[in-house]
Amino acid sequence: MTRSIFLLFDSLNKLALESYGGSVPTPNFNRLASKSVVFDNHFIGSMPCMPARRDLHTGRLNFLHRSWGPLEPFDDSFVVKLKENGVYGHLVTDHWHYWEDGGSTYHNRYNTYEFIRGQEYDLWEPMVSPPLKEFQLKYHENQFGGDKGKTRTQNMINETRLKTDKDFPISQCFDAALSFLDKNREEEDWFLQLECFDPHEPFTSPKRFREGLDTNYKGPTYSWPQYKKSNEESDEEIAEVRANYMALIKFCDEQLGRLLDYLDEYDMWDEVSLIMTTDHGFLLNEHDWWGKIRMPNYNEIASIPLMIHDPNSAHLYGQRIDALTQATDIASTILDIFSIDPCQNALGQSLLPLMQGKVDRVRDIAFYGVFGGAINCTDGNYTFFIYPNDKPLFEYTLMPMHSSSMFALNELEGAELHPGFNFTKGVPVLKLEARDDARRPPMQGGGFADTNSILYDLKKDPRQLEGFRDPAIEAKLLSLILTELKRQDAPDELYERFNLA
Repeated sequence: MTRSIFLLFDSLNKLALESYGGSVPTPNFNRLASKSVVFDNHFIGSMPCMPARRDLHTGRLNFLHRSWGPLEPFDDSFVVKLKENGVYGHLVTDHWHYWEDGGSTYHNRYNTYEFIRGQEYDLWEPMVSPPLKEFQLKYHENQFGGDKGKTRTQNMINETRLKTDKDFPISQCFDAALSFLDKNREEEDWFLQLECFDPHEPFTSPKRFREGLDTNYKGPTYSWPQYKKSNEESDEEIAEVRANYMALIKFCDEQLGRLLDYLDEYDMWDEVSLIMTTDHGFLLNEHDWWGKIRMPNYNEIASIPLMIHDPNSAHLYGQRIDALTQATDIASTILDIFSIDPCQNALGQSLLPLMQGKVDRVRDIAFYGVFGGAINCTDGNYTFFIYPNDKPLFEYTLMPMHSSSMFALNELEGAELHPGFNFTKGVPVLKLEARDDARRPPMQGGGFADTNSILYDLKKDPRQLEGFRDPAIEAKLLSLILTELKRQDAPDELYERFNLA
């Protein structure tokens, strides 16, 4: 009998957690850490939301071939493999991107799912004539205006329904997860994915979580910065956004405590594995930036929390692992918990042997990025951001969808069949020019910025404040990058695009 819970938060900056050095109390994350193995060098794969989830399902990287999009017909999914091996999979989530065009093939892989409404731009609360003047007074101008004005108004409409703690989507997510456990905790062989959109922006939580997080800010609600330079704003505005993020972290921590209390009450720690992580972090004025995607993938974005509670490794609880791991390792780890082999084309490795001391590493580098942006890697000693030249870029897909729309007709012009890759199982794919005007990330705030290839010495400069160049170090890392590109069967043009040909 094997049972497992996968707890996935969104945009969780690990430095916000006490167990990773955070200053705001997070007692329940600490409780989980004390019953888990904690990974100190766990990294993202592809960004943002749905590319990260394709990595999680398939155990391989998305961003070299494809921007935001669905699971493809040839993709493996660890959830499907669980189902094929008799494990019941249930998804509880308020991550509304699953219900857009570009996320439409993920949730149906589970046996059952429950969707909690109301986060961010979710087209939920109907209001033909929203009170725009009232909203303009209530919210900061950066939050109301900009290139996301219309959809952000939808969020303001959604927030009119948030009256009590129980109205917030994250509270309802944990309600639904505990309901699943009430009905099924005695059953054999199930997998519960509890996926919370928080602490993703907007950083909205019940007012009581702002206690002890006072600022000198006197303006309207500012809980949702745009992905732009933060040094253009006042110290008070910056402090207010950060305080709202930390208040939401406290709310997440309290909700996590409900799940941990349940496992205590029903004495389930010896029977259920629990994996907690996120898809990526978020810059909160570090490096003078808000957000993710547009700017270099500093460790506040790329180095993410991971805690694994394995009932078979109780003697390891509270220990920390320094070896490099990344998001593509999660699928094989979950399958290994159920004694199931990895997905056919997975490149990620199970982390159970690493936890149990059977191996001392599972990879030489963590390799990550956003489609169309830099190639980024770390060997644990250095990080290297390599930006491309202006050579052509192409999308490879059988599912031509962006996050909230299908590909435009002009994007389909000139499409040709490409023979496929080593993970498409002999199936050809469409090769499409990745146009500059396509509706793919980054969109909010502008395109990629600060695009200088650079090294950081993580031992001497862990906050990545002093970039430098060194041909010998770069040559060593480039050799590892080339090995990884070949393993991933990267498109030929990427070698020219990054001057690696």
